[in-house]
Amino acid sequence: QVQLVESGGGLVQAGGPLRPPCAVSGPTFGTYTMGWFRQAPGKEREFVARIIWSSGFTIYADSVKGRFTISRDTAKSTMYLQMDSLKPEDTAVYYCAARPTAIITFTSWGQGTQVTVSS
Repeated sequence: QVQLVESGGGLVQAGGPLRPPCAVSGPTFGTYTMGWFRQAPGKEREFVARIIWSSGFTIYADSVKGRFTISRDTAKSTMYLQMDSLKPEDTAVYYCAARPTAIITFTSWGQGTQVTVSS
C-alpha cells in the first residue's frame, strides 16, 4: 500500500503562487500514477492533475491548464503541484492520490492540505 502525506498548504493572495509537496512511500510505486484532487466547501471532490511516475506524462483539468504544473522528484520520492496565478475559486482542500497505472480507480489517498486564496 502506498502512503501519501501532503504539506505546504496555506493562505495566499490572488495571483500568487503555492507549491505543496506530497511525500510518497511504499513498495513498487514506480508503477503507479499519482494525482492531485481538490474539494471546495459544499462541492464534490474534483480531479486536478495526474502524472505517471515512471515516464512523467501529465494530464490536467481544463480549469487549471496553463496555471498549475504537476511534477515528481524520483530521488526524493516526492510529488509537487506548482500553482501559479491562483484565484479565489481555487480555494479547497487539496489531496494527493495514487493508483496502479493499470487500473482506473485511485486507491491510496493523503489526508489533505488546505489552500485558501484571498481576493
